[in-house]
Amino acid sequence: MAKKLVIKVTAGADAPERCSQAFTVAAVAVASGVEVSLWLTGESSWFALPGRAAEFELPHAAPLPDLLESVLAAGRVTLCTQCAARREITEKDVVEGVRIAGAQVFVQEALAEDTQALVY
Repeated sequence: MAKKLVIKVTAGADAPERCSQAFTVAAVAVASGVEVSLWLTGESSWFALPGRAAEFELPHAAPLPDLLESVLAAGRVTLCTQCAARREITEKDVVEGVRIAGAQVFVQEALAEDTQALVY
């Protein structure tokens, strides 16, 4: 089993089941003691902003704000640099604990020893 898990979520409200799956897997992994790095890209970028996760709805799914909070508490959440720029999101706009970083950092994390990367 990988000791670290890097999850890139590209889906947001446009593909709610895929989005929810990514956040759920990240939260379950954190709760299981796995080191988790969750990357928000594409439409999931909006969830880096305060209050946006609360707008997400999917029947029979855990509330997105709760999942995000658990990952922020024990893991790392990163907003893609280019995705943020395209949406005019800056570091002063994001939820406390969310960092903005680019592809070089993602590749470095994904290729680290004992790491599994997943893309949703």
